Amino acid sequence: MIVLRSQREIEKIRKACLIVAEILERLREHVQPGITTWDLNELSEELAAKQKASPAFKGYHGYPFALCTSINEEVVHGMPSKHRQLREADIISIDFGVLVDGYYGDAAITVPVGKISEEAKELCRVTEDALYEGIRRIHPRNRLSDISHAIQQYVEAHGYSVVREFVGHGIGQQLHESPQIPNYGPAGKGVILKPGMVFAIEPMINQGCAEVEILSDRWTAVTVDRKLSAHFEHTVAVTANEPDILTKR
Repeated sequence: MIVLRSQREIEKIRKACLIVAEILERLREHVQPGITTWDLNELSEELAAKQKASPAFKGYHGYPFALCTSINEEVVHGMPSKHRQLREADIISIDFGVLVDGYYGDAAITVPVGKISEEAKELCRVTEDALYEGIRRIHPRNRLSDISHAIQQYVEAHGYSVVREFVGHGIGQQLHESPQIPNYGPAGKGVILKPGMVFAIEPMINQGCAEVEILSDRWTAVTVDRKLSAHFEHTVAVTANEPDILTKR
């Protein structure tokens, strides 16, 4: 069941989302060669505490950290470590969410570490642009898969591949709600979009093949060919007019 949120509820989700957006920007500022992913996780917890927000991921299905830190070929759910230092030319995907007053916000960014290759820059650019291609389809009377189709078309036109195993989702009083929102598929399928729906749209895009595998930590997903992957995410509300990006500062 897809819940239609009242404007009051959407403002509560927005409150959580703006905290997420602010913390991600602070984390972006701290990304540099030599910092550990553990340091970034600690900072995210400190910043959330100052905002009286609870990290959404910590303890979720047993995940032990507040932050997901996925480096280079890591697609999603990379686990922070005291022993994992960022290096010049890495890219790191930072995924973060919070719970505030009973409502969730969720977003992700991929950040360069120092000077990165042109190939890595282009992957990040296309992935972020694909996110907005999907968001532009969030209008009443469009169908859910119009979002998915727009993302896939844009990504594949640029020579990249779309991860199938992980998808976007509804969000509100639960971190993951119905519906699931793949980043691929035909247009014109699924439910008709209505004002009050709130979605987390999150393309995960690979430089090489689409296939991924899970490492022995049982969380970290990596590209099978070990080529780069990028990830961007916004939480977005359907309105009577333009899509309302709740995680945009």
